[in-house]
Amino acid sequence: AEIIGRDPKTDLAVLQVKTKKQLAFVPMGDSAKARVGDWVIAIGNPFGLGGSLSAGVISAIKRDINAGPYDSFIQTDAAINKGNSGGPLFNMQGEVIGVNSAIISPSGGSVGIGFSIPSNLAISVIAQLRQYGETRRGWLGVRIQEVTDELADSLSLGKARGALVSEVSPGGPAEKGGVKVGDVIVKFDNKPVPQMRDLPRIVAETTIDKPVNVELIRRGRTKRIKIVTGRLQEAALDNKPAESKTEKPQDASVHMHLGLTLQNINPKSRRDFELGDDASGALVIEIDRASVAFEAGIRVGDVISEIDQKTIGSAKTAVEALKKAEKSGRKSVLVFVRSGGSVRFIAVPLNN
Repeated sequence: AEIIGRDPKTDLAVLQVKTKKQLAFVPMGDSAKARVGDWVIAIGNPFGLGGSLSAGVISAIKRDINAGPYDSFIQTDAAINKGNSGGPLFNMQGEVIGVNSAIISPSGGSVGIGFSIPSNLAISVIAQLRQYGETRRGWLGVRIQEVTDELADSLSLGKARGALVSEVSPGGPAEKGGVKVGDVIVKFDNKPVPQMRDLPRIVAETTIDKPVNVELIRRGRTKRIKIVTGRLQEAALDNKPAESKTEKPQDASVHMHLGLTLQNINPKSRRDFELGDDASGALVIEIDRASVAFEAGIRVGDVISEIDQKTIGSAKTAVEALKKAEKSGRKSVLVFVRSGGSVRFIAVPLNN
């Protein structure tokens, strides 16, 4: 057998077998039609026992087990053991709807928690491996975060959905298409984005250089734009946060509110807290560990650059914005924070 191509991100490979014999094959099915409770059959080679069959039901779909960036596994209680990986998961029509890939087991044997790569994902990866010998995934050029119920309230979304854009790559497809920090992407290529983790998979499966329709929510209003997808390069951004410093800088204006002690950024604090030249806003130099701000995730060394999607230039304007949000009677305030090398939105509860 010869390896045509492999894709570690989805744990799939394509082999070419040269033989004069007529090889049997099985039809691929549509995994999108699979439902929780449907009966399925797994066939594999557990512990060297070739052609073993086990039956069960689909326990869950679109399961994320942190195995890769595009996790969307079919979970089944059909017995899957060591040696089942790569084997087919059949529906009751005899179609392959999954490729058995992983199990969760304290004992090493089946405890009824097995995972299968959906056939629709496998089909697209296999097609690219056959054509190019590698995968060619779509790229959007954004950093995103999950929309929690608290963030949804602050963003006027009604309910938690979509992917919140916390950073836009300069010169990337998203920036060229008009995406801005604070936008919530709810549809991409006319496909709904129920959760943040759905967006990378949808974008990756999109044809490169294809103009697609994107629906997003910006400051509570629906906006539709077109984006031409780029090609994902495998080199990932370095997301390591810088070490926090607890030394309190001197000689700058200090303001306090909601358990936060904020200070203007100056050359000394920029150096002490390892802030980049582009960092601007209010620097958190102390925080009450019993405060709502600490509970929400703000830490010493973070820089607050926006509050309620309005730019913050100093510690004083930050406190003024927080007090204004409190007076409005809202439950929380949307804060945009730079922490080390990453940026994110945080919904901070208000003391009303």
